[in-house]
Amino acid sequence: MKRQTLAALITSAFVLAACNGQQQAAQKPAAQETPVAASSTPSAPDVAPQTAEADVPVDQLPVIDAVVTHAPEVPPAVNRDHAALVKVKMETIEKTMKMADGVDYTYWTFNGDVPGQMIRVREGDTVEVEFSNNPNSTVPHNVDFHASTGPGGGAAATFTAPGRTSTFRWKALQAGLYIYHCAVAPVGMHIGNGMYGLVLVEPKEGLPKVDKEFYIVQGDFYTKGKYGEPGLQPFDMDKAIREDADYVVFNGHVGAIAGDNALKAKVGETVRMYVGNGGPNLVSSFHVIGEIFDKVYVEGGKLINENVQSTLIPAGGAAMIEFKVDIPGSFTIVDHSIFRAFNKGALGQLVVEGEDHPEVMTKKLSDEAYKGTGAAAGAASGASGASAPAAPASSASGSSNPYGGEEGH
Repeated sequence: MKRQTLAALITSAFVLAACNGQQQAAQKPAAQETPVAASSTPSAPDVAPQTAEADVPVDQLPVIDAVVTHAPEVPPAVNRDHAALVKVKMETIEKTMKMADGVDYTYWTFNGDVPGQMIRVREGDTVEVEFSNNPNSTVPHNVDFHASTGPGGGAAATFTAPGRTSTFRWKALQAGLYIYHCAVAPVGMHIGNGMYGLVLVEPKEGLPKVDKEFYIVQGDFYTKGKYGEPGLQPFDMDKAIREDADYVVFNGHVGAIAGDNALKAKVGETVRMYVGNGGPNLVSSFHVIGEIFDKVYVEGGKLINENVQSTLIPAGGAAMIEFKVDIPGSFTIVDHSIFRAFNKGALGQLVVEGEDHPEVMTKKLSDEAYKGTGAAAGAASGASGASAPAAPASSASGSSNPYGGEEGH
């Protein structure tokens, strides 16, 4: 109870500060600068368009309805050379859905699923959010955009009771990949029930083209019952405080991007994954078994690391990951904090179709009796003489092994 009271006091102060910040901002006069004319200096092509774009009043920007998508789909590239007023509609919905086979959970969602829909805008855009809280909700909700600049990320402006709608605007000042999440007290409970998603702010010059793009967000869930215990499982605050997760999953559900829901690509294609970590607690060690990341936009920013095996994604953070698929097969997506993958649900699949390329990797070339050297060979020859057992069928087929039998990292 003391922890909950403290959390409520902190959040109240957080919201009050945000409200004061908004009042002060409202008192400031709008900028009245004259657009900068182009000059013959070498720096003019870079400076003048950005300054002129910044000077366009919001009510003179072209208005665009945002194209948003449910995971694992990604909205189309922006393909604009100017800023716009981008309108986004969000609704918070509390609904019971499948967590795993035989296990249900009452998620708190943005737009009806976990994660919330992916939003894609351009650096310099103004984003207008129409934020509704479904009348059937049991509590108020709001949204904190990590992509925005200002107290609370919009948490105070979007604090909305059930059956109400709030509207506010924020400007996408900096390119990157950012989490958004609910920030109503107790904040951890709202996030822990699935209230998070991603915003991509494309740089003005755009991103390099790739063949396939996917939207993935990891989250950890805390239930009264153990992993796999059937029935409707309520949220467990004590486990959440101890960071003792029962489920660690991609896109809100066990198997959300595996089996019939697996991601698909073809040999030779380039893949970009927009990967977030909603948390609320655990850091992700994101890895694709059998692939090396050609590029990782570290923490969703401008810093690029190359030839990466696994990348850390903090709770409340994100990363953009790019690689080319060279051979066919099923590539397992995991949190390489490995018991989370094999015992708590953090497993997905990228299924790649196309021709084999044995120069990259072969199938198993042989399977013979043990051949040792030196003392090991003498010990083996003095044994009972029984032939070595054949490899289990599942090892060759990979049917029960996410590493694909003999393949994997």
